[in-house]
Amino acid sequence: MTINFESVQNSPINIDNARKALLQALIERSFKYDERPVFKLTSGKTSNYYINCKATTLNPSSMLLIGSLFYEKIRHLDVDAIGGLTHGADPIAFATAMVSAMSEARGQRSEVGDQWSDLRVKPVQAFVIRKEAKSHGLMKVIEGNVSEGDKVVIVDDVVTTGGSTIQAIDRAREHKLEIVKVIALVDRQEGGRENIEKKMVIFESLFTRDELIDAYKNKP
Repeated sequence: MTINFESVQNSPINIDNARKALLQALIERSFKYDERPVFKLTSGKTSNYYINCKATTLNPSSMLLIGSLFYEKIRHLDVDAIGGLTHGADPIAFATAMVSAMSEARGQRSEVGDQWSDLRVKPVQAFVIRKEAKSHGLMKVIEGNVSEGDKVVIVDDVVTTGGSTIQAIDRAREHKLEIVKVIALVDRQEGGRENIEKKMVIFESLFTRDELIDAYKNKP
């Protein structure tokens, strides 16, 4: 589904429609299904479905949907920044930060009528957590405009067991960032939620495996 960028700049995006459009994009670009378990996963196991979110998160129209939907999830939380472990989290964080700046610039009203610019005095920053520290320069693990004590949201594209998300949580805490929430684009419902919640953080996802399978089987 193609999104009219100019119309979104000048009017509030319909969240329900955006969610439906993003689900459709995930089914078309990212979700692969077979009656047989033919897809080999990182864990070595095989599955009858595979989700390659990057085919969606790196698509321009989908990035606008993702940024709008994630920002809608966090705009009331008074957070300073959004990010996660590279590379899965990067396009989500960048899109959300951009939408937050667009919203502040035009004082956009949400569908419930409150003023976005009244809730925040500045856009949400994006940050990147490296898998390994740089071996040169400042040797940073975290890149972006975040500082000790900042309130942040950790994001990821797909959560399976939660390993990469937990790595991001641990790195963020090592750098004294306060984690307000963790949000995934897709939860594969294979124990990741439970593992992440053991880190004493709130977890939610935009979509679940069951939603994607149901949408795939019922697509026109």
